[in-house]
Amino acid sequence: MSMQVRLILAAIVVVLVWASTFYVRQTETAIVFQLGDIRRADLEPGLHFQMPFINNVQKFDARVLSLDSKPELFLTSEKKNVSVDFFVKWRIKNVSQYFRATQGDRSRAEGRLTQIVKDGLKNQFGVRTIQQAISGERREIMDVLQVQSNRNASELGIKVVDVRISRIELPDEVSDSVYRRMRAERSRTAKDFRARGQETAERIRADADRQRTVIQAEAYRDAEKIRGEGDAQSTEIYAEAYNQDPEFFAFTRSLNAYVNTFRDKGDVLVVEPDSEFFQYFKQLKK
Repeated sequence: MSMQVRLILAAIVVVLVWASTFYVRQTETAIVFQLGDIRRADLEPGLHFQMPFINNVQKFDARVLSLDSKPELFLTSEKKNVSVDFFVKWRIKNVSQYFRATQGDRSRAEGRLTQIVKDGLKNQFGVRTIQQAISGERREIMDVLQVQSNRNASELGIKVVDVRISRIELPDEVSDSVYRRMRAERSRTAKDFRARGQETAERIRADADRQRTVIQAEAYRDAEKIRGEGDAQSTEIYAEAYNQDPEFFAFTRSLNAYVNTFRDKGDVLVVEPDSEFFQYFKQLKK
């Protein structure tokens, strides 16, 4: 066998081997077709074999994909439009069903998925007011959307991983009226809180005044009681001292009276000469 023939045979073998094998990456899933019919699907990552020229392989991205939608207008229960911007995280769950529903076209799949989410948003916003949709119930809307979208997208072989509302905006003609209503509501709430605060302050102030009056009355009562007890003890001490030496006690009291009466040089006292006030001076003279 000539070298040229050997080279031709080797080339044929290489071509047959190359045509008989294919490789699926970790981020991919694949379908094997035979004459246009699906023979194998959801192939694991790695090296696989096929019949050359009979089978053909189509690969798809198995990762979580992002779908960003343009802002859409939805009517609320008040019949007012809101502009909603959302995005969806999704991946292929059943590749055979995905191919039958979309022919493996990602743009077609995302178009149908977008419509599913829009229908869900339309229903959710249609039963809520603007304030409910913007402030209080966005998390609930997204949770309901994910469940409904998953159910409706299952026929496409798609799993919806997450649905997020990234932005809700009001048209200019709606914004002013909504902001005025929200401002009026906040003002009413603030006035209510102020009124409650003033009522509580008055109640605390009245209670403090009452407690102050009670404390002052009790303090005055205790002070008078202590003062009375002190006066009684003082009188008792004076009496005991007087009983021990009445003459000395009387002399001491007279001296204190002289000192208090003639505290300054100009003090003058007019009394009768035989007044008892100067009895100790009389005794001293004798």
